[in-house]
Amino acid sequence: MNARGFLIAAAAIAGLWAGDPASLRADAASDAAQAATARRFAAIRTQPLLLEAFLREMPKGGDLHNHLSGSIYAESYIRWAAEDNLCVATATLALVTGTCDAAAGRPSAAAVLQDPALYSATIDAWSMRNWPADRNGHDHFFAAFTKFNPVTTRVGDMLAEVTSRAAAESVSYLELMLSPDGNVSTRLGRESAFSRDFAQMRSRLLAADFNAVFTQAKQRLDSAEARRNELQHCGTPAAEPGCSVTVRYLSQVLRAGPPEQVFAQILAGFELATRDPRITGVNLVQPEDDPVAVRDFSLHLAMIDFLSREYPSVRVALHAGEIVQGMVPPEVLRFHIRESIAKGHALRIGHGVDVMHEDDPIGLLREMAARKILVEIALTSNDVILGVSGKRHPLGMYLQYGVPVALASDDLGVSRSTHTREWVRAVEEHGLDYATLKRLARNSIEHAFVDTPTRTRLKLDLEAAFIRFEKRQAAGWQRAATR
Repeated sequence: MNARGFLIAAAAIAGLWAGDPASLRADAASDAAQAATARRFAAIRTQPLLLEAFLREMPKGGDLHNHLSGSIYAESYIRWAAEDNLCVATATLALVTGTCDAAAGRPSAAAVLQDPALYSATIDAWSMRNWPADRNGHDHFFAAFTKFNPVTTRVGDMLAEVTSRAAAESVSYLELMLSPDGNVSTRLGRESAFSRDFAQMRSRLLAADFNAVFTQAKQRLDSAEARRNELQHCGTPAAEPGCSVTVRYLSQVLRAGPPEQVFAQILAGFELATRDPRITGVNLVQPEDDPVAVRDFSLHLAMIDFLSREYPSVRVALHAGEIVQGMVPPEVLRFHIRESIAKGHALRIGHGVDVMHEDDPIGLLREMAARKILVEIALTSNDVILGVSGKRHPLGMYLQYGVPVALASDDLGVSRSTHTREWVRAVEEHGLDYATLKRLARNSIEHAFVDTPTRTRLKLDLEAAFIRFEKRQAAGWQRAATR
C-alpha cells in the first residue's frame, strides 16, 4: 500500500469519514460482512475441519508469549545440526560436539537423517510427540531444551522459520523471548559477588565490561535479522510473506541460576531495552516450580522492583501461575500472580493457570481487569506440561471478570502445535464465539510492547485484514446459501 492508500485506510478505519455518504455505505457493508462471518462461524464451529480452515485464515494479531528456541520444530534442528557437523549421543538423544563416531554411540546428525528409527526417536525426544507414558509431560518438555541447545545459535534461521509460519497462519506480530547478549551478562554476574544492596550491585556491574553486553546483543540481532532477510529475500521483488511479520524481542532471564547471575541478566534486559528499540521488555523464564525459582521468587521481584524505578519506561511481562496443586507446596500457589503485578511491575502475566488458588482470587481478577493486566493464554502448553485443559483451565474465569487475554503459542515446536491449533482449542474447549476471538486478536496488539507508531500501524493492518477476511467469508457464505 502506498502512503496515500495507507492514509485513506487509516482514516476510514478510525471512523474519520463518518459524515461521508460513501463511508457510511462502506461501514454498513463492513458491518454486514462481519455479521455474515459471525453466522458462518456459528454454523461451522462444531465441524473440526471447516473450523480449522476458518481459523487458519482468520487474522490473529500478535503472539506475545513465544520462546524462540522452543518454537522451532525438531526436524529443522536436526537438519541444521547436520549442516553444523554436530553429533547425537544415542544414549540420551542429545546433541554433542566433537568427533562423531557411530560405533561409540555418537553418530553424526547427518547419519540420523538417514536412519528412520533414530530420526523418529530424536524428534520424540526433542518434542512432546509420543512422549513416554512413564515420564510426566512437565519433565519431558523441559528436558527437550537441553537436548537441542547446541544448535540454537542459528538465530537467523530460527527467525525465518517462525516468521514464515506466522505469516502462513495470519499472525502479523511476534514478540520473541531470547537472550540477546548471548549470556555475556551471565558471565559478568558470575564474576560479581551478590549483594542485597542492588544499587551497589548495579554500579559494580556497569563499571565492569558491561559494554560487551550491548555490543554482543547488537551484533547478534543484526546478524540474525540479516540472515532472516537473506533467507526470505526481504526487500526484493521475491520477498516471502514472512518478511511482513513484525518482530520484537523480550530479553529473557534464567531465573533458576544464582542470584548474582539473575540480577546481572535483569539489569542487562533493562539496559538493552533503553538502548535498542528492537528489545521491548524483560521476562523471567525456566520452570516456575524449580527449587531455586521457588526459593528466590520474591527476591527476583525485589530486583525487578528496584530496576523498574531506575528504568521506569521499560516494560515487564512475567511468567506467573504456571504451577498447579501437587507440583509445589500449597502456599506457593497463593501469591505468585499478585506479587508479580504488585512488586514485579508486570503489565502482562504469562499463563496464570493457578489464579483461583491465589489469596482472594476474585479480588485479584477484578484488580487485573481494572488495571488491564493482560494474561497470555497458552492452552496446549498448559495441557502437556501441567495437565490442565477444558473446564479446569481458567480462561473462562478471566473472560467472565473482564480480564484482557490473548492467545499465545509458548513453544510451538516442542509442543508440536500451531498458532491455529491454539485458537481451535479455545473454541472447542471454551466455547468462544467470533466476537470474542476478534477481541482477543485486538488485545494482542493493544498490549504489545511496541512504540505508539508501530502499535498504530499494527492496529490498522489488523483491522484492514479483518475487513478483507470478513468480505471473503461473507461472499463464500452467500454462495453456499444460494446453492
